[in-house]
Amino acid sequence: MERALRLAERGRGRTTPNPIVGAVVVTAAGVVVGQGAHLQAGGPHAEVIALDQAGRLARGATLYCTLEPCSHTGRTGPCVDRIIAAGVSRVVMATRDPNPRVAGGGAGALRAHGIEVREGVAEAEAQRQNAPFFRWIVEHRPFVTIKAAASADGFVGRPGERVSITGPEADRFFHQQRAAIDAIAVGSGTLLADDPLLTAREAYRFRPLTRVIFDWRLRVPPGARVWSTLEAGPVIMMVSRRAVAERPEAAASLERAGAVIVSFDSRDLAPMLTDLAARDVMWLLVEGGPSLHAEFFKAGLVDHVQLAVSSHVLEGGVPLQLGDLPGGSWDRPTRIAPLGKDVLVEFDVHRPY
Repeated sequence: MERALRLAERGRGRTTPNPIVGAVVVTAAGVVVGQGAHLQAGGPHAEVIALDQAGRLARGATLYCTLEPCSHTGRTGPCVDRIIAAGVSRVVMATRDPNPRVAGGGAGALRAHGIEVREGVAEAEAQRQNAPFFRWIVEHRPFVTIKAAASADGFVGRPGERVSITGPEADRFFHQQRAAIDAIAVGSGTLLADDPLLTAREAYRFRPLTRVIFDWRLRVPPGARVWSTLEAGPVIMMVSRRAVAERPEAAASLERAGAVIVSFDSRDLAPMLTDLAARDVMWLLVEGGPSLHAEFFKAGLVDHVQLAVSSHVLEGGVPLQLGDLPGGSWDRPTRIAPLGKDVLVEFDVHRPY
C-alpha cells in the first residue's frame, strides 16, 4: 500500500476533478506484476493500468489500491468490472470513495462476485493524500490551504510596500506547489501592494491555473500585471454587487482586461467557495494577505496551514495573524522542514469528513 500511495502522487496536479489513485498487483508469491497511477481526468484509472501490466498474472493475485475502485460509468468504464474479469482473488483498499456514486458500491460489487475485500489499510494516509477531493465531494467546496511567510520577529510585510521575506529555496518550493493546486487566491490589498503575476514559475504545470482575487470594492486596476498572464489560466474576481452597480465602468474595464467577475450580496465566503467548487476547484491556496486569512479563519473554512518562517528580521510592520478555528482544531505541526535558511511549518485542521 505504501508503494501504491507513492504511485498516486504521480497524478498530483493532473487529475482534477478526479482523485489521485495508485494501484499495485501482487501475486500469491509476493511478486509485483503490475502497477499504475491515474494521471489525467478521462484517462485510464490506476487499477486498469496495473491490471493491463499484470495481464494473465492478475488471476488469483491481490490488487492494492489507495481508493475504493469505481462501480459507475463516467468518462471511463467501472473499474470493478475489469477487476472481476481479471480474476483477482483479493482487493486491499485504503479507504472508501466518498463520492455518492461509489461510496461502498465498489467494495460491495467485488464481494458479490466472491472477491475478498479488505478495507482501511493506511486509511488515514490515503484520506490525507486525497483531502482536497474528499472536501470537494463531501462539502461541495475547495480544500483551503492558508499560506503565509513571516519574518523571524513575526511580521508578514510592511503596509503598502513590497517586501521579500523568504529566500530562493522557499520561493522555489511554493512555485512547485502552485503547479499542483487548482487555484491561488489573494485579496485586493496584496495585489495592490505586490502586483504579483500569480503564476507557477520554475515548475511545469499540467493544467491552467485559476487565479482568484477577492476585491469587494473593485480596487484592482486594469493595468495590474496579472492581466498579462491570462494564457496561464483564468482570473476570477469576487466582488460585491453594490460595487458593480456603483462603478460599472470599473467593472467593464476589468472585464475588458480579462477578468471573470462574480458578484455577491454579502462577504460570506461560503457561497464564493461553492462557486469555485462548481468550476472544478478542489484545492485553493490562499496566499494573502492577513485580512483575507483572518476572514477564512473566522468563517471556519481553513483546512491546512503553511507557514514559512524566515531568518530575516523586519523590525516592525504587519503582524502575522493565525486565527481561531471554528468547528475545527489543530495541535502540533504535521511537518517541519528546512527550506534553505527558512523553515516550513505545516498544520492540519482536524475535521470529520
